Amino acid sequence: MAIRNNRLSSQDYQQNFADIHPPFETQDAAAIEANRCLFCYDAPCMKSCPTSIDVPKFIKQITTENIKGSAYTILSSNILGAGCSRVCPVEKLCEGACVYNFLGETPIHIAKLQRYSTEIAMSNDWKLFERKESIGKKVAVIGAGPAGLSCAHSLSREGIDVTIFEKESKAGGLMTYGIAAYKVTPEFCEDEVNYITSVGGIDIKYNQTFGIDITLQELQKEFDAVYLAFGVGLARQLDIPGEELDGVVDAISFIYNLRTHDFSKSEVGDKVVVIGMGMTAIDAATQAKRLGAKEVSLVYRRTQEEMPCTEHELNIAKLDGCQIIWLASPKEIKSSAGKVSQLVCDVMKLGEPDSSGRRSPEPTGELITMEVDMVIKAAGQMPFENLVSQNDFDNNYGKVVVKDNATTNIKGVFAGGDCVNGGKEVVDAVQAGKEGASAILNFILNAK
Repeated sequence: MAIRNNRLSSQDYQQNFADIHPPFETQDAAAIEANRCLFCYDAPCMKSCPTSIDVPKFIKQITTENIKGSAYTILSSNILGAGCSRVCPVEKLCEGACVYNFLGETPIHIAKLQRYSTEIAMSNDWKLFERKESIGKKVAVIGAGPAGLSCAHSLSREGIDVTIFEKESKAGGLMTYGIAAYKVTPEFCEDEVNYITSVGGIDIKYNQTFGIDITLQELQKEFDAVYLAFGVGLARQLDIPGEELDGVVDAISFIYNLRTHDFSKSEVGDKVVVIGMGMTAIDAATQAKRLGAKEVSLVYRRTQEEMPCTEHELNIAKLDGCQIIWLASPKEIKSSAGKVSQLVCDVMKLGEPDSSGRRSPEPTGELITMEVDMVIKAAGQMPFENLVSQNDFDNNYGKVVVKDNATTNIKGVFAGGDCVNGGKEVVDAVQAGKEGASAILNFILNAK
């Protein structure tokens, strides 16, 4: 057993990481699906979308071959509509709310139709939005992820000059660096960022880390308002013996490496265990399998009923051959010659519900031991608590506390997205960016 790279042929990598949800290949195929829509008056699909995309309207526009209008309907509500059509957990949002589910029929493929319209718009570089003339006001945005890009685009359209400070060398945040490669590629993310910023008035400064290269005090002096959208990113530790061993990695780093290197240069073990059952855990497990791992197991301390990921995501892992071990909690990681060799887990049982509403796992006293050569920790992400505290923001264990209008306790400073909510979906971050832009615009226009 060994952790190594370049396990597969180039053809295997290409096949394993091919688009998991291929788009409609023809206009007729899209039209046929669009015509299945019942165009509900009180559309539940629209209500379940955090950005309130008018789903019946954009689908109707596809049926009438008004693709530009359809793209505008989508992107005016969600400027990252193209990316969200690939990564949104639609089974628990728009498609999950489709009335066809209650009729025992397959729901409308809303995401696929959304992808159809928005990708045509991007490939044709349609200028769907015009920027108002600059009003001479400047806003700094910290983070070029979905929340930051959404906020910047909304502000720029209103004539605000926006500068985004991004710690990475590319924009896109989670979309670029933290999602499975078979869902969305870094190349697509770059195209989407370029499309968003093509409205004008948005300058992105890369390799600028908040708190190191730039400070809040400097930004307050130079800009009329500041929007915090730096997300989360610190991997939650297991706090068990052996966590520091060679062969133990966190899922964030594992996926980041995949997104920034050729697949052949991404190392993976023969027997891999992923700890956790969220979306990131699923992405790590499926990609480990697709990199050439012989065995991949997901370990979760609760049951399927309590898992954070969707059943759709779980099924992807199962189809890839990943094994699921329920009611098991990591207790110790053992080594052989300084490298991971075994994972020891407590067998758990479920007790009374905790503060999350899920039943609390309790040890039974029984242990299971697994032979492994790689452990991927996907137990969640933590806010940047030190960074937040050092800048005197009101916070809840590192999550920035804001009022309903996205304002922080510091005048002229606003926040939204994962740094506020602790980590939700991309589409939630987009909506937060819109709300932040609205609050900032109101603050600027009414400043005395």
